[in-house]
Amino acid sequence: MSRPPFDPVSFLESAVGTPSHESVDETRELVVEALDRRGVETEVVAGGCVLAEKRSPAPDAGPHLVANTHLDTVTPHVPFERGGAREDERGGATPDDATPDEVIRGRGACDAKGPLAALLSGFLAAEPERGRLTLALTPDEESLSLGAAALTGELPGTEDRLDGDLFLVGEPTGLDACTAAKGRFQGTVELSGVAAHAAEFAGANAVAAAEGALAAVRGFDADADDHPQLGPPKLTPTVIEGGAATNQVPAECRITVDRRSVPPESAEGFRSSFAAAVRGRVPDDVDVDVALTDRESPFFEAFSTDPDHELVEAVAGAARAAADSTGLPTDRGGAVRPFGAATEASYFAPAPTVVFGPGDLADDAGAVAHAEREYVRVREVAAAAEAVERSIAALLGEAGSTGADDAA
Repeated sequence: MSRPPFDPVSFLESAVGTPSHESVDETRELVVEALDRRGVETEVVAGGCVLAEKRSPAPDAGPHLVANTHLDTVTPHVPFERGGAREDERGGATPDDATPDEVIRGRGACDAKGPLAALLSGFLAAEPERGRLTLALTPDEESLSLGAAALTGELPGTEDRLDGDLFLVGEPTGLDACTAAKGRFQGTVELSGVAAHAAEFAGANAVAAAEGALAAVRGFDADADDHPQLGPPKLTPTVIEGGAATNQVPAECRITVDRRSVPPESAEGFRSSFAAAVRGRVPDDVDVDVALTDRESPFFEAFSTDPDHELVEAVAGAARAAADSTGLPTDRGGAVRPFGAATEASYFAPAPTVVFGPGDLADDAGAVAHAEREYVRVREVAAAAEAVERSIAALLGEAGSTGADDAA
């Protein structure tokens, strides 16, 4: 029985037109139907994750490659539109290009339904000769990532259902192979003093103590080493609250901080070190409590993969070859660099992981992903689909060659 061909661009049009900011049910049905029509069995697990697998004739003779991305988008829904690129979307068009790239616009066009279309296309085209290939799609990356945390055994009472050797994570990278990303933690500093009338030399002023806590923030990374791929970590105070009356020495003050970490810092390691730094800067008569914000799933910790790993070579080489075959500009795709945002790739480390896909988080005109002007170039979606297919062939081919330029 012949199976219908899969067109990643047509699928993307349907996917972008399907809202997934409040529920991913319709988008999940779209994916499951696309796989089912082509003879691929799927399993829905862990609160809405979609799993599908292709095993080679020699599953133990090669790596287990997991292709992952997410089904959800941020609010609100932005309707689908397809047309010629506007001036602020023409970064990939050369000056003498008489027909600038077509683009697909709408919520999820690049984050992450464009990468989803590319991964689906590559998965469906794959015929592994060794090892095995798993497609793992998660429902809530834009919120708590409970699906990915359950799949990887990061939640209490769960176990690692993926057990992957290599991970290819779909996000908008402009067809670059992204090998690292900073982690993202959120914490609070609770300063507790003693209330008193502001006219008296009494009490312990928690708001005044915030001066020392903020000094601890400013100096926290003074001796930190730059990570070779990600550069320095960053600590930012984002919200401060305190005081109850204008004529009262305030007893309470609360500061929220945003932490962008680099390896090998863990969430608890950051909390412990930062608590000590704040305690050292705050007067003894004010109590200090530093805690990570309550969260059902673990925070995204930083990850990094050796840029010389075979996975990186395969994806970067495949991206260059695909960009060339689809007529994209020579400087578009195939670079090896860090990714600019935290992702569920964090849960897959320390297994070698590459983040890859069509589209951009931002361009010269401003934000693209999560913005009203979200778009992706049609040619780039086709190139990403080809690159994923080439990468899988290179990694799961009989010889295990990473010569992605030669993989069909």
